[in-house]
Amino acid sequence: MDEVLAKAEEWQAAGEEVALATVVATRRSAPRPLGSKLAVTASGQLFGSVSGGCVEADVAERARVLLAAGGRELVTYGIADDQAWSVGLPCGGEIDVFVEPFAGAPTIERGTSYVVVAGEGAGERWHDEAAGPTGLRDEGARTVFVERVGPPPRLVAVGAGDIAEALCALAAPLGWRTTVVDPRAGLATRERVPSAGEIVVAWPDEVDVDGETAVVSLVHEERIDLPALKRGVESGAFYVGALGSRRAQEKRREALGAAADGVRGPIGLDLGGETASEIALEIMAELLQAWKSRDGA
Repeated sequence: MDEVLAKAEEWQAAGEEVALATVVATRRSAPRPLGSKLAVTASGQLFGSVSGGCVEADVAERARVLLAAGGRELVTYGIADDQAWSVGLPCGGEIDVFVEPFAGAPTIERGTSYVVVAGEGAGERWHDEAAGPTGLRDEGARTVFVERVGPPPRLVAVGAGDIAEALCALAAPLGWRTTVVDPRAGLATRERVPSAGEIVVAWPDEVDVDGETAVVSLVHEERIDLPALKRGVESGAFYVGALGSRRAQEKRREALGAAADGVRGPIGLDLGGETASEIALEIMAELLQAWKSRDGA
């Protein structure tokens, strides 16, 4: 679940009145993407962000007024650069923010959530299990915000070593789920990879993989490496890649056959990294790029 929605549910369960503000449209240099959220309680607590700090105070005040008086509001923020140091966006962009009483998180793990943000039936919500792109759409006399719902991306790091640990440490603050898999029980320990969300002692082709998963092989043993990469490609992982020199990649291509076309390598953006932490940063940057650009996003 989105961490802002989780916090809103936590506050609501504790007896707080909660409002939710969501970015439903962006134009030009918007500071936060579509779907960004800010939870606000009647007592003044805030969690999340809709603009990186530019308009949060005004949104929070509107949310508290709304909680006291009822209703919902669609607000546009955007101001010319030379005026932007009042309430507005210094970047010169423009955003539409929908403010409403918090009605609970979507009850689906993946699919599409809909909310009417303007016109007839403002505040009406529904969802379905079909995945759709996030954005506004007009439906006659009303405007609907369509939001894709899904779990955060998952990183499966094959090989419980120092690069796996560094990768998991970078992925966690981004909200990614992380799994380190290694069939060598003596290596796959919490002491070696303390930042991993999950540690699995198994052959990598036994691990579940789906379209929200990135599979990264960090080992140089073919008996571990090749099954992991083949599993990733055949299961539709959005990213499959492996460490190693170009010569090592050619050997992998020969061994993997047709599946090799779906394997990246050498992996990571070329930033000149040498240490485990630097290499992990290069890999994580490429993983983020792949995740953000999937399906033409």
